Amino acid sequence: MDNSVSTLMWGIVWGSIGFGYFIYGRKQKAVIPFLCGIALMVLPYLISSALLLFIVCIAVMFIPYYIKI
Repeated sequence: MDNSVSTLMWGIVWGSIGFGYFIYGRKQKAVIPFLCGIALMVLPYLISSALLLFIVCIAVMFIPYYIKI
């Protein structure tokens, strides 16, 4: 696993955004933002490339805008 500074910093950014999605989904009882929040908090642990992490997290971040339940 690559522990570069950029990967760590992006992990903090995406984890913070994921925590916001998680709290919003829990309070509004919305499943999709809740699950996207969990995914955004877990993905930095699973993806070691900063570029790949950025691309995947951007995609996950926009899922609640396109999927409405």
